Amino acid sequence: MDDVVNQVLAVQCVGSEALYNTIIYFFTEARRLTRAVNIFNHMRNSRNLDCRPSIRTYNLLFAAFLSRGNNSYINHMYMETIRCLFRRMVNDGIQPDIFTLNSMIKGYVLSLHVNDALRIFHQMDVVYKCLPNSFSYDYLIHGLCAQGRTNNAKQLCDEMKQKGFIPSNKSYNSLVNALALGGEVDEAVRYLWEMIEKRSSADFITCRTVLDEICRQGKVGEAMRLLKELQEKDIVDGYTYRKLLYVLEDDFGNSTDKNQFGLNYVFNYHYENDMLILIATLKVRKEYANAMPALRTAECATTRYAH
Repeated sequence: MDDVVNQVLAVQCVGSEALYNTIIYFFTEARRLTRAVNIFNHMRNSRNLDCRPSIRTYNLLFAAFLSRGNNSYINHMYMETIRCLFRRMVNDGIQPDIFTLNSMIKGYVLSLHVNDALRIFHQMDVVYKCLPNSFSYDYLIHGLCAQGRTNNAKQLCDEMKQKGFIPSNKSYNSLVNALALGGEVDEAVRYLWEMIEKRSSADFITCRTVLDEICRQGKVGEAMRLLKELQEKDIVDGYTYRKLLYVLEDDFGNSTDKNQFGLNYVFNYHYENDMLILIATLKVRKEYANAMPALRTAECATTRYAH
């Protein structure tokens, strides 16, 4: 492929913007970014105006530099290159589109320059005549939550919903986690139920964070009721429910409300699946023999309830 590309570059009268964009795409997919930038510089220096870079060329490079994962150090290193490309594009008179501006916002967020991302966001309509879309808000909400700036994140989330956009699953999970870790447990639970109403799914880390923070405030019983409600509404499956229950017991089993994890909790279950879960839990804790009388009583109560 390199030989073919070198032959194309050697002939000045051969080539077009679409051809060079295809070559750049090939090299970016192969992670040969230096070679892709060399092709880009060749396009800029070409005497043929039809071969000059367009908005599509810049967007190909932006996408390539932003596809390096979530390593903030690597993103910080690449962000300087992205910033230079953006400045060069504007100086060449190419109007940024929504993909370009969102790439800048995403790049600043990933490199932990959230204030620069906010600057681009507020310039979108005023300077570049381009309205933000749902991705613009989602990137910023995630970035603000990562820095613990929950008030700004909530403002953007409310503004987003007012404009008819629905926050993404990532935005909701980030916001719920940040609120819970910041001690705003009630707000976290409110957004948790809101995201469930919007058909977004709460991941395991989000559920665990909310339940942990409720327990840290000395409300173990409230945490257990929330966990049970999440299971009853099929927000968490049986495996996730048991996993969260074990985690809470390991972390807060010695608290003043430790009986919430013990035998007194048997009588809050009315269904066979819960009985099986309890028996398995007690066997693991080697309390099965001591709990047999309580289990028989609960089993009788379950049978009467079912009939």
